[in-house]
Amino acid sequence: MNYSTQMDAARKGIVTKEMEIVAKEEYMDINVLMERVANGSIAIPANKNHKSLSPKGVGQGLSTKINVNLGISKDCPDIEPELEKVKKAIEMKAEAIMDLSSFGKTEEFRKRLVEMSSAMIGTVPIYDAVGFYDKELKDITAKEFLDVVRKHAIDGVDFMTIHAGINKETAEVFKRNKRLTNIVSRGGSLMYAWMQLNNAENPFFEYYDELLDICAEYDVTLSLGDALRPGSINDASDACQIKELITLGELTKRAWEKNVQIIIEGPGHMAIDEIQANMLLQKRLCHNAPFYVLGPIVTDVAPGYDHITSAIGGAIAATYGADFLCYVTPAEHLRLPNLEDMKEGIIASRIAAHAADIAKKIPKAREWDNKMSKARADIDWETMFKLSMDEEKARRYRKESMPENEDTCTMCGKMCAMRTMNKIMAGEDLNILREA
Repeated sequence: MNYSTQMDAARKGIVTKEMEIVAKEEYMDINVLMERVANGSIAIPANKNHKSLSPKGVGQGLSTKINVNLGISKDCPDIEPELEKVKKAIEMKAEAIMDLSSFGKTEEFRKRLVEMSSAMIGTVPIYDAVGFYDKELKDITAKEFLDVVRKHAIDGVDFMTIHAGINKETAEVFKRNKRLTNIVSRGGSLMYAWMQLNNAENPFFEYYDELLDICAEYDVTLSLGDALRPGSINDASDACQIKELITLGELTKRAWEKNVQIIIEGPGHMAIDEIQANMLLQKRLCHNAPFYVLGPIVTDVAPGYDHITSAIGGAIAATYGADFLCYVTPAEHLRLPNLEDMKEGIIASRIAAHAADIAKKIPKAREWDNKMSKARADIDWETMFKLSMDEEKARRYRKESMPENEDTCTMCGKMCAMRTMNKIMAGEDLNILREA
């Protein structure tokens, strides 16, 4: 192999098999794709050791991708239910799965996940470090943090969330600017705590070049984590968030100098009227790198329904520049999602992504909707079901309340507008009260 990463290959004018697949799936000219991979506006996360991967592109001009979070924890350490979620997430067309495991047989789970998953795999190595070394957080060394990153890279992880932007300088800005919800990023809070407990610089920032060398060796895409993302709409767009974003932009340029692909992680909670400006600001400060957002969640008062609050924000965010949506489930803020929660979260996120793709005029996005509209006009139930984002639910709802007439539903019956128009436009008589 005469290149190190997808970015390195693109800069050398080499078309990789991953680029060929992405270009074909996205209806993008291969030369345009290669140019954007070379300049960093598109990333193709594809670890050399992830042999089952069906590669996807994330970034400028491509369809909006979605990520599903799962993993084992101290309260829920059983691997098998999480692997069932993995199978279902892939079946439901999630493009990425993020393993957030923090306890137990994390290595076994990660290896099985990579082996079975055609979706790209992400991890947050700092979650794994405490359990991996069986040490309290403050006793883990800088070298040990980097060694966990290397272990995940060897295991075949395609992208890793690394909270390198919360350095001493950024931490001082956080201390000076009071927040309602402080630091809500799990990885960000752990890194900030480690820095305070050891009175030391963030090792991922201090040894950033060593981190980049690991990523370049295995072609791991670095997902620069937003440790200071807002955890409430009150804290959105504040000095802490923007200061970290500026730092992430600087780290992006350093990564590209070593041909390491970058994704930038963005805000979690944010009022609707701030989303567009934040997307534009991120793209400007981070040099048009792909942007990955959690939600954003547009109101803080809907626990149990945050798949909806995040889908609202995600659709707006993706319309104005976000490239990658992290799903949110109805269980957000409450508990580990179960299989049904995960399904609801995936569908909500896919709706947001597709709605944004229509607005962004992504090739073929509208065709899906036009086919569904035609099937509705024709009252072609079977085609409607097959085109549905959730075919099982659509079929179930229809079956649960069957109408007297097959060419209607139980909402309108024979007053169905489609039925009425089809008959009138065909020159037929219209019978609403009569039989047949």
